[in-house]
Amino acid sequence: MKQEALRKAVCKVNRDIFSTGLAALTFGNASGVDRDAGLLAIKPSGVDYGDMNPGDMVLVDAATGAVVDGRLRPSSDTATHLVLVRAFGGIGGVVHTHSRYATAFAQARKPIPCLGTTHADYFRGPVPLTRMLTRDEVDGDYETNTGRIIVELFEKESLDPDDFPGVLVAGHGPFAWGRSVAEAFDHARALEEVARLAFDTLLLRPDQGSLPGFLAEKHFGRKHGAGAYYGQTR
Repeated sequence: MKQEALRKAVCKVNRDIFSTGLAALTFGNASGVDRDAGLLAIKPSGVDYGDMNPGDMVLVDAATGAVVDGRLRPSSDTATHLVLVRAFGGIGGVVHTHSRYATAFAQARKPIPCLGTTHADYFRGPVPLTRMLTRDEVDGDYETNTGRIIVELFEKESLDPDDFPGVLVAGHGPFAWGRSVAEAFDHARALEEVARLAFDTLLLRPDQGSLPGFLAEKHFGRKHGAGAYYGQTR
């Protein structure tokens, strides 16, 4: 993807984060990666969503994190995005939000249970939750360590990032990813929706159990994998 197109795509998603209510003020950020060029485009730090344009997106070297082009400082979460795109080779974009319900689960330090088929359409089980960062990890390279505990969780639990396109960082909030920055945004929206549905369901019925596995697998398999049949063929 050419740099101009990458910047446009990343800028659009960053603006959509705000316009859809997934973040308030200047919370949250989105990035997109061009693996052939070895570049990551990301939102500038602390800039109001309404004031951004594609030229404000900062290009960094995906291998080193050094700024390649941009007049503004990149997002303070850039190091987290870089850890994820390096570890999860199939992703093309990352979206971090502080969306209300997903963040509530992260702050409560609870994974989002799979209670219905809406959840199962996107996540092959509960939305996973990381451990808390240690004091040393926070005092050290905080943003890099945030990415590391996400990768650590996926490796420890043998989770496939294609099956679980999002995660809750304990005490912090959600990160989502996809094959493109646009798909990462869709997954961030889906994560917030299933968090809201789970929250409301548990208010209505606190002892509600998870969706039966056979039904959850059916819904996930309709959209993902070799046997998928949802949508149109191209």
